[in-house]
Amino acid sequence: MSIQPTNAEIIPLLQDARHRTLALTADLQGEQWLGPRLAIVNPPLWEIGHLAWFQEHWCLRQMETGALLPSIFLNADQLYDSALVAHDTRWNLPLPTLPETHNYLQEVFQRVQQRLENEPDNESLNYFAQLALFHEDMHGEAFAYTRQTLSYPRPQLEAQQDTSQSGGPLLGDAEIPGGEFMMGAQAGSGFVFDNEKWAHPVTVKPFRMAKAPVTNAEFAAFVEDLGYRRRELWSEAGWMWRESVQAEAPVYWAKEGGQWMQRVFDQTIVLPPHQPVIHVNWFEAEAWCRWAGRRLPSEAEWEFAAPPERTSHANYAKQANLDGLLTQCVEVSCHAAGDNNWGCRQMFGNVWEWTADWFQPYPGFVRDPYKEYSEPWFGNHKVLRGGCFMTRSRLLRNTWRNFYTPDRRDVFVGFRTCSIG
Repeated sequence: MSIQPTNAEIIPLLQDARHRTLALTADLQGEQWLGPRLAIVNPPLWEIGHLAWFQEHWCLRQMETGALLPSIFLNADQLYDSALVAHDTRWNLPLPTLPETHNYLQEVFQRVQQRLENEPDNESLNYFAQLALFHEDMHGEAFAYTRQTLSYPRPQLEAQQDTSQSGGPLLGDAEIPGGEFMMGAQAGSGFVFDNEKWAHPVTVKPFRMAKAPVTNAEFAAFVEDLGYRRRELWSEAGWMWRESVQAEAPVYWAKEGGQWMQRVFDQTIVLPPHQPVIHVNWFEAEAWCRWAGRRLPSEAEWEFAAPPERTSHANYAKQANLDGLLTQCVEVSCHAAGDNNWGCRQMFGNVWEWTADWFQPYPGFVRDPYKEYSEPWFGNHKVLRGGCFMTRSRLLRNTWRNFYTPDRRDVFVGFRTCSIG
């Protein structure tokens, strides 16, 4: 979010985020509220309680002295503090009932709203309310890819648009001139996370970047060429991962009657050839690049090439496949209005894009109060850029950094490539 909202203006944003949370979980029933014990998902019942806990922790309980007020909910810290509650134990916790959890969500929200109304000039509250907002936005996206992982139905969200957008492939590279630029967030530009701080000069050499992300058809050619079985295409770590899961194709692909099919939430469809390949991890992207004689862009190259900042998040969503308006990918040639200055399309929205780089701090990094957000993951996660069809547009800016371990393929991620040399 590039414009700093007032405390009053944050309230409808929090309401919107909460509405999205409830919409993404409204149809869950019975055992779906816990789901299977997997390393890549949380029990939804735990996760919505965690959202209430996080908002309460930072907006109601955190004092300027550093002391922490008691929670309004019994044993909240023991249940919902993600830094203390081991992931594998979350299915075994004595979680409250769904009505009790929803009551906790509502009570916290009402108290935060009241505080924002009563303290319009409280800058600290402004910061932490935005932190809670964006935290809930990110969990909203996580609810969506959890639904994909567990074969639940496609999310039913309001204001969904026509999903029949088409446009075919978008071939070729864009010539990016390179140059020196300030990478990272500028002070005074509104809320940013600590891993974006602060802008520092970086020089990028001229390079050629694909106008579009790699498509399903392009990735299928790699699969058909036995790319998953050719050791020479994989790094040592990548091959170890491939062997460990016996991958032969992207995780949700299957061949039926000689035709590639793809599972999208709870439905199996014919693989759309001109949509970006999705649910591939960094190792798979790396192997495809080696096969194709290409490479992933560096994080600096991606940020240098990204379209200019937008001031209207409404326009942002219209120009890119964001905000869950479609709840699915579109073909790579759609959304031409969001092109960068050199003709690269969909650098924001549709699918997250892997970059070549490990997630590392910028020079002079100082962690923010939410110390668990960035610092623990430096050096063992890869950087993704650009957002996906379920990412909230208010989250994104040119400097936004997402990060996952290179084996993750459950998230809505694909990749764009650059030429070598």
